Amino acid sequence: MPVESARARTLTHADPDEVPLQVALAALADPVRRSILRDLAVHDEWTRACGTFDLPVKKATASHHFAVLRSAGLIEQRDEGARRLNRLRRPEFDSAFPGLLAATIDRAD
Repeated sequence: MPVESARARTLTHADPDEVPLQVALAALADPVRRSILRDLAVHDEWTRACGTFDLPVKKATASHHFAVLRSAGLIEQRDEGARRLNRLRRPEFDSAFPGLLAATIDRAD
């Protein structure tokens, strides 16, 4: 069994069923975070590493955006070597907040 890295142990993932509506809305309100979610929605799970997104922000700010999305139960992340891969948690989030994700990321800004 592989040993979990210290970096991976810092990842916390919120259960969408336990996320307050205000936290979910705040996460979805930011256009950079919506662009991350839109990108994940059109790619296979676990194929997009954090560094592969074309974001108009610095690396530290991008890290913050990914953390906000994790804490709102919208994405799951895992480390593979030096890369941190992402998965949109659409089924889980849709179960907790039916229609909210579609209403925000499936339409143009």
